[in-house]
Amino acid sequence: MDFEGVKIFIINKLKAELNPALYYHDIHHTLDVYESAERIAKLENVSDEELILIKTASLFHDSGMLKTYTGHEEASCEISGQYLPEFGYDQQQIDIINRMIMTTKLPQSASERLEQILCDADLDYLGRDDFYMISHRLKLEWILQNFMATTLKEWYYLQINFLNGHKYFTKSAFSTREKGKQKNLREIIQIMDGLHK
Repeated sequence: MDFEGVKIFIINKLKAELNPALYYHDIHHTLDVYESAERIAKLENVSDEELILIKTASLFHDSGMLKTYTGHEEASCEISGQYLPEFGYDQQQIDIINRMIMTTKLPQSASERLEQILCDADLDYLGRDDFYMISHRLKLEWILQNFMATTLKEWYYLQINFLNGHKYFTKSAFSTREKGKQKNLREIIQIMDGLHK
C-alpha cells in the first residue's frame, strides 16, 4: 500500500474539486477527522496495517461530496474503489475501508473496532472547544445546500437532541471527549433556557 501517495492524491483532489459552498464537509473537516482517527487509533493500540486502513478511510470518508450531497457515503466508496487499487490496495483492504466509511452514515452503526474508531473521529468535535464554530459551519452548509433551513432556535434543539442521543464507541474517545461533550450540551441548554425567559 502506497499510503503517502494516496494521501497526497486525495487531499489535492479534494482541495481542487470540492464545492466551495461546503463549509463543513471541506478539506479542513477531512484533515480534522484524519488527525482524530490517527490519535484514537494509536490510543486503541491498533496494528500498523490497521492504522493505515483507518487513515485511508478517514481521507476518503467524505470524498463522495465530490459527486453528491445526499448519499455521499456510497459515492465515497465508489471513489475509494476506483482509485485505491492504483496505490496497491487489494480488494479485501478496500472492503474494510468501505465498511468503515459506510458506518459514518448517521445514525452511526459501527460494530467492528476500526469502524468505531472512524465514527468517533468523525464526531470528535462534539466534545471539543471548537464545537460551536464547527456546528455553525454545518448549519450554514445545510442552508446553502437546501438540505434544511433552520432558525437558530431550531438548530439548538437539533443539537440538544443529537448530543443527547450520541455515544462514543471507543474507550479512548469517551475518556478524552465525553466530558467536553456534556459541557457543550449543558451550555446549549442554558442558551435555550435564556431564550425562553
